[in-house]
Amino acid sequence: MSQTKARKPSSFQSIKSLPTDFRFMGGDQDGDEMMLSDTIPENVEAEESDNDESPYSSLDISAKDEISSNGDNNGHNDFKDTTTTNTTNPIRSPKKSHVDSKWGDTTPYASKKILQSWVQLPDGNWELGTTIRTFDNESLLVLDEGKVLKVKTETLVPANPDILVGVDDLMQLSYLNEPSVLYNLQYRYNQDMIYTKAGPVLVAINPFKKVPLYGNDYIEAYKRKSVQNPHVYAITDTAMREMIRDEVNQSIIISGESGAGKTETAKIAMQYLAALGGGSGIEYEILKTNPILEAFGNAKTLRNDNSSRFGKLIEIHFSETGKISGAKIQTFLLEKSRVVQCSEGERSYHVFYQLCAGAPPTLREKLHLMSAAEFKYLSQSNCYTISGVDDAEQFRVVTEALDIVHVKKEDQERVFAMLAAVLWLGNVSFTVVDGENHVEPVLDEGLTNVATLLGCNVEELKLALSTRKMRVGKRNDTIVQKLTLAQAVDTRDALAKSIYSCLFDWLVEQINKSLAVGKRRTGRSISILDIYGFESFERNSFEQFSINYANERLQQHFNRHLFKLEQEEYIQDGIDWAKVDFEDNQDCLNLFEKKPLGLQSLLDEESTFPNGTDLSFANKLKQHLDSNPCFRGERGKAFTVRHYAGEVRYETTGFLEKNRDLLHVDTIQLLSSCTCHLPQAFASSLLNQSDKPVVGALHKSGGADSQKLSVTTKFKGQLFLLMQRLENTTPHFIRCIKPNNFQSPGTYNQGLVLQQLRCCGVLEVVRISRSGFPTRMSHQKFARRYGFLLLDHVASQDPLSVSVAILHQFNILPEMYQVGYTKLFFRTGQIGVLEDTRNHTLHGILRVQSCFRGHQARCHIKELRRGISTLQSFIRAEKTRKEYAILLQRHRAAISIQTQVKAKIFRKNLKRLSDASTVVQSVIRGWLVRRCSGDIALLQFGGRMGNETEEVVVKSLFLAELQRRVLRAEAALRVKEEENDILHQRLQQYDNRWSEYELKMKSMEEVWQKQMRSLQSSLSIAKKSLSFDDNSHRNSDASVNGNNDERDSSSSWDTGGILRIHQSSNGGRSAASPGLTVISRLAQEFEQRSQIFGDDAKFLVEVKSGQAEASLDPDRELRRLKQMFEGWKKDYGSRLRETKLILNKLGSENGSSAGKPRNKWWGRMNSSRMN
Repeated sequence: MSQTKARKPSSFQSIKSLPTDFRFMGGDQDGDEMMLSDTIPENVEAEESDNDESPYSSLDISAKDEISSNGDNNGHNDFKDTTTTNTTNPIRSPKKSHVDSKWGDTTPYASKKILQSWVQLPDGNWELGTTIRTFDNESLLVLDEGKVLKVKTETLVPANPDILVGVDDLMQLSYLNEPSVLYNLQYRYNQDMIYTKAGPVLVAINPFKKVPLYGNDYIEAYKRKSVQNPHVYAITDTAMREMIRDEVNQSIIISGESGAGKTETAKIAMQYLAALGGGSGIEYEILKTNPILEAFGNAKTLRNDNSSRFGKLIEIHFSETGKISGAKIQTFLLEKSRVVQCSEGERSYHVFYQLCAGAPPTLREKLHLMSAAEFKYLSQSNCYTISGVDDAEQFRVVTEALDIVHVKKEDQERVFAMLAAVLWLGNVSFTVVDGENHVEPVLDEGLTNVATLLGCNVEELKLALSTRKMRVGKRNDTIVQKLTLAQAVDTRDALAKSIYSCLFDWLVEQINKSLAVGKRRTGRSISILDIYGFESFERNSFEQFSINYANERLQQHFNRHLFKLEQEEYIQDGIDWAKVDFEDNQDCLNLFEKKPLGLQSLLDEESTFPNGTDLSFANKLKQHLDSNPCFRGERGKAFTVRHYAGEVRYETTGFLEKNRDLLHVDTIQLLSSCTCHLPQAFASSLLNQSDKPVVGALHKSGGADSQKLSVTTKFKGQLFLLMQRLENTTPHFIRCIKPNNFQSPGTYNQGLVLQQLRCCGVLEVVRISRSGFPTRMSHQKFARRYGFLLLDHVASQDPLSVSVAILHQFNILPEMYQVGYTKLFFRTGQIGVLEDTRNHTLHGILRVQSCFRGHQARCHIKELRRGISTLQSFIRAEKTRKEYAILLQRHRAAISIQTQVKAKIFRKNLKRLSDASTVVQSVIRGWLVRRCSGDIALLQFGGRMGNETEEVVVKSLFLAELQRRVLRAEAALRVKEEENDILHQRLQQYDNRWSEYELKMKSMEEVWQKQMRSLQSSLSIAKKSLSFDDNSHRNSDASVNGNNDERDSSSSWDTGGILRIHQSSNGGRSAASPGLTVISRLAQEFEQRSQIFGDDAKFLVEVKSGQAEASLDPDRELRRLKQMFEGWKKDYGSRLRETKLILNKLGSENGSSAGKPRNKWWGRMNSSRMN
């Protein structure tokens, strides 16, 4: 297939639906041939196609020959002459016409303009070309490769402008025709944008590779609505929101051919629901059901490596808060025949190969497993692996999933034992025992392993596989009939299929129990339907017959919701609407379901006849259904049905046997007699499948107890229940498209894609959505929602009048809406204007409210802050007081500790000094004793010739002398101690007297200050009294001098007594004046020195406490200051004594009587000091 070469025009940047990192790519592809699909008016007959090889010739439509002559050349580039060389031509945009047609936009075409258009090549592919010249009925086009073609003008199909290339919604295309849709899908597919909207339907093209469109980042983006691109996440999010908003159950219906990606799409939808409604943990269990169901229900086919061979409906329940609360899985029509029979290049169910490849050694030994190639059921197709799939790893994933859904380890081992029993059943062989071709099983490894795994007796198993019990006669006597080889093989295969089918149903039941235990339901649910797609093979049997019937039912549901109900609602509401034709498959459904002459009824009827065969069934179909337009009889056992997706030829071989699906009583009794739990459960399930008995051959053949309903009848009942459930939900459709049959990434087969688009009615859906009114709202809801936008008050009017007033106020064009009996119908995008205005108005109201509430909140917060600040200040003050109290307590404790430590240290030092003194004394005394002893020794040596009496006398004299010396020393020591005590007392007295001297010096300073104030006042009085006489003047002077003498005498320094100086005459004042001068100088010096020493001491204290900074050692400076003070104090004391002596002499010379006691006192002091 030739792929259209893609180019990136400059105007392409304005497409809002494309991602920012979008890249324009192109290439060539090959594909199947396809006939030209043209459009004709209803009054023109379709022309016969010239291409008889086209597989879609029965669906061809001729082109419409009506050509519009009014075109617009605006926006076109200048004409360029083209040649046969490779050139690149600009894409030109034709003007959109309003003339309706089959596709709504294919006929309005200005043939005489320079336009881009689609032309169908002889191989059936569409190619984009540019019209360079137009003749009468022909046009000259140049293709992208530079090739020039002359074609009939009526065969051209208009192309869309560049700006609409790659749009994410097919409704945005100006020209909705098959080549434009194919090119748009192909363009997006080449850019790995596999999702495209077609109105309400999501089209998903299988990329056959991993694309970067999934993960937590994308889930969060679609959850926040920050991404608007088409996606499965978007469809699932819409279903979730509508379920919560409308309180209506939702369904997501995923359909498409086998290999189109339905299973993966369903898993992606479940992944998004788990992310939205997760939190309870059950969503993880729901996701883990996928690997289990895929292992037991999926297989490799020629078209798909992971084809679902059963249908499933997953119903996920939600709580009131939107969280997943439980789930239920329903399955349909498992393909049991695949267990015992596989075509070349296909595989049986994945779980068999996973078990053989991934079972641990202990399990392999227990189940007697071999490689997959050694089991006959698996070796029929000569296909054991899938490219890129590790079966051993997948087995580990399946076992983990079984653990998560709470399947016990014991039950898992039983499940694997049943799988191994099915595999070993295929290895059971038979041997002929007589001339009538009767057989019995060979007692070999296969038979014994089956008996061991099932837990039954080997002989009972042999009888069940080689004989059949039948009831005959009126008394229902039982006879035993031996089986032929073909009958024995069918019995063996029927047992294997029944065990696997029952095992699959049992697993689904266990999963449902796990997902539903303890989960509270609210009635809200989202159902995801993943069912087999339409199938058409070279040889189609009973399975394809049932699968395609199910797809016909689903297509009818699709048509009903998107075509029938849509148009019926328009008609019922009385709006002006031109009905749109669409492919209705009701005739095909009648062919299947009609009674008593439908396909299913005739199949069930023929299955009840004891002598019914596949050929008789085919002949009966031809006899009764040849007149049906959807049926065509073929030679032999074949017949053809015209489905909505195309014609399918069925072979009736095996139809009756598969429809009966007999499992005789002997086999069921064998299962019920097994010691294992699962076979017993399987037997009970087989006996209780239905309460409706079947009469006829089924009963006579001994199968009535095992199969009371045919497979077709059961499946039809299941399908009707499924449709009934889906009818009660709001559907969301996802159409999966397979781009090629080779599972090759990047390959796009136009013919295959177009066939699938036609089958699923995508173009009709888009056309109805574009030409119809997708947005609708009741009058009451419309008036209630937008009534407040009216300028005038119309609350008293009816909803219809309010709705009309709203439409007129906002100038909505009449052709953009329709007023029905109960609803208003709008075209696409019209309700957005009202929503924008409503949102803008509400935003303004909310803005005003937010400002006012913000002001209130700010005032409140300011008040709170003030209160908090006050409260904090009180708390901090209280905290600071507590901390200060604690600190003060610690300081006092530290001082007390320091006092105790210092006292202890002082006592220790004193003790050390006392001990040292004692040692010194002992040394001295010892020395004295030794010295005396030495003198005695000399005396002894000198008087050695004397007698002993003299020596004794000398020693006693020395001892007496020593005693006298000791006594004198002790007496002297006592005297010294007494003198020391006296000196201490005198020192204490001196300190006390010094304190008194200091106090007197302070009092002298105060007296001197008073004298100065008195002198100043006396001077001022003297100045004022200059006018008085000399006598008054002398009296005042005498009084002043008398006062001064008294103050001077009272302020004299006295130690131990009082120094009084009396002046009674002018001579006395002149004698005392030198003494007053000396005392004044001493007092002034004392004041200055006191001030200096006080300031220095205060400064050093501040430095030591850290209040002032200075580069000196405060302790050393303080000691130095103390030494200076002591020196000055001694000097000052000596000078003070000298001054007192001088004053004493002056007093004795004046002959004052008061001097005697002073002399005595001073004499006594001097004598005491001298002593």
